[in-house]
Amino acid sequence: IWIFHGFYAEEELVGNLASMSTRERIKTIQEMPETMKKKREIRNKVLKEITKKSRHCSIRLSCCTDCLQGIVVSFRRFGNSLSEYFHLLQFMHKTLKIIGANFGTSVLSYFIFLKWLLNFNIFSFLINFSFITIPQFIAAEPNNLSFTGLELFTGAGYFQQTVLYYGFYTNATISKIENGPSYNMQLAYIFTVGIYFVICFLILLFSVAKSFCRNCVNPETFSGEASKLLCTWDFNITNEKAVKLKQKNLSTQIKEYLAAVNREVLNFSVRERVVRVVIHLASWVVSLGTAVAACAGVYFLSVNNLKLFAKGHKNDLESQAAMLVLPIVVSVLNTFIPFLYSWLVHLERFQTPRHQICVTITRNIILKISIVGILCYYWLNIVATSESQCWETLVGQDIYRLVLIDLIFCLLGSFFGEFLRRIIGTTAYVSLGLPEFDIGRNVLDLIYAQTLTWISILFSPLLPGIQMISFSIVFYVKKVSLMMNCQPPRKVWRTAQMTTSFMFLLFFPSFLGVLSVIGVTVWRLKPSEECGPFRGLSSMYAAVSEWIKTLENYTASKWVVWIYHNLITSELFFFILSAVVLIITYLYWQIIKGRKTMTRLLREQIIN
Repeated sequence: IWIFHGFYAEEELVGNLASMSTRERIKTIQEMPETMKKKREIRNKVLKEITKKSRHCSIRLSCCTDCLQGIVVSFRRFGNSLSEYFHLLQFMHKTLKIIGANFGTSVLSYFIFLKWLLNFNIFSFLINFSFITIPQFIAAEPNNLSFTGLELFTGAGYFQQTVLYYGFYTNATISKIENGPSYNMQLAYIFTVGIYFVICFLILLFSVAKSFCRNCVNPETFSGEASKLLCTWDFNITNEKAVKLKQKNLSTQIKEYLAAVNREVLNFSVRERVVRVVIHLASWVVSLGTAVAACAGVYFLSVNNLKLFAKGHKNDLESQAAMLVLPIVVSVLNTFIPFLYSWLVHLERFQTPRHQICVTITRNIILKISIVGILCYYWLNIVATSESQCWETLVGQDIYRLVLIDLIFCLLGSFFGEFLRRIIGTTAYVSLGLPEFDIGRNVLDLIYAQTLTWISILFSPLLPGIQMISFSIVFYVKKVSLMMNCQPPRKVWRTAQMTTSFMFLLFFPSFLGVLSVIGVTVWRLKPSEECGPFRGLSSMYAAVSEWIKTLENYTASKWVVWIYHNLITSELFFFILSAVVLIITYLYWQIIKGRKTMTRLLREQIIN
């Protein structure tokens, strides 16, 4: 009876494993408390079961379905091969493992988020360079301006007549061969930007939903952290350094779990509660007042700076220096006010690090998004209506300077805020000790920089390439500064939900705010008369309307006209589309939740 029961349990186990996805099946087999020989036997039985099911199903399928299934399998294998290849090229993978082992998942979440943004900007640069910049090289005119070196800091001068800015792009139809195929730069520019933002929207929505389902929907997939000790060791690891790193990583994860379980709930007296409430209210009044004052200062400085440009300067050096005043002031505010917020958080003495970081992030996002909002208002309502020949290029130059100066202040912040703090804490004031890595402030710096990059897509198509280099520098500088100057968090805590919070803040208010700015620019503002691909039009979107009018004369293009009038310009269509997206997101959530439940039951069965 015992042999029969064991055989039946193994057959049931094989059947359950065969119904899982490939990733879940591999992970479940790896976590089994069995020898490698036994794991290989189970894997081979599962593969035979899958092959048997596929053969049984293939008898019922038609020839067309067989072809479609073969194509799907081929694409899946090709995708797996590509993912394995890119996994080998992930030069930051080892660094992330070291950071996670030494500093825990809270600090690791910042570097994972930074790496994700870096990949995002690589994609942005490739899209813009392929469909906007490369065709412009064919119709580009020679640049007669001289290069002095100051352009690297100001973005003006020589760079003004390059593909870096909107004003350099032509409004003509590009054709390399006479009577050959042509390339409409107006349509290419607006469709590339539009499709890019649609792709970004879908990627962000999917990433937020996936991270939310993974970390927030039943994150404790199975009880008993003993499985971390008994079932998660990878016996394929033979390198001594890798073994020590894996041990340290598991040790840190178990400490985080124990800290969450053994968290103490402090009971305060009535007087202490009143004092804490007063301190919290005073801190919020100070933080909001500081943000309002910073926004007012940025607005008046930007207006006066534009008036200064309109009047002209006595010499070129003075003009170059005046261009850097606004970005330096903005970077100073974005750098030093968060230190005030960190000091206020220490005064408030939150019980858990999670609450402390959430409050810090909330105050910083209010500050940074407010400053970006004031700058957008200045660009769209003052610069766009000024008498400048090409206001789009002026906006692109402003964003270039903001991104560059923000990078410089980020590097200086690592030096003064962490390196000198370590020197002071280990020599002059030993009681201070080593500094801790400020996750909230550093994450909001990334969101601020990415917001500027998204706004610049329309005014400076190649700025994602510059931000890509900037994020690469920040990654390695922050990594070196973390290893040399910082200590692990004094309070160990789990941060599975923090990555979800970071992505949600990137989606809202950052990305959705950028969409509103781009929408106002494309639909309502009049382009410059003397520069850019949309010169002479009433709005950028007018290029699409004129193209549709042209297609109405061709019978073969009637379907494009129908789609434009009945779908693109229809509010009902977008309402239905939004409803469908919400339904799909909900169904995806339920599917992930069901898979997690099935995986939890199967793992409990294996452990028992």
